[in-house]
Amino acid sequence: MLTGENRAEIVFLIEEMNEQKREHFQWLGNGGRYTTEQKQYAFEMIREHGVRGTARILNVSRRTLQRWCRKHHVYVKRCPDWVFEWAEKRRKRREFWALRGY
Repeated sequence: MLTGENRAEIVFLIEEMNEQKREHFQWLGNGGRYTTEQKQYAFEMIREHGVRGTARILNVSRRTLQRWCRKHHVYVKRCPDWVFEWAEKRRKRREFWALRGY
């Protein structure tokens, strides 16, 4: 079970990793427009974290990332695969309890 200290430590480590990713993203650039390397790095992150997560991590507008994806034909799923599995299990659970009058 997580205690308050453990949670704080985990959050700190996640924030530290995100800061490193953000610094690497900035390092790939030249201070002006976004470079091709920065966009490729963002696309890798989008595949892993999604558009919203990547926008938060890199401090780049979500709309900018979506525009890049459209322009470079990068397909991003609307939600992760596990969401569909979770929704199916939830539906079955609701049916189960509905049959029992709950």
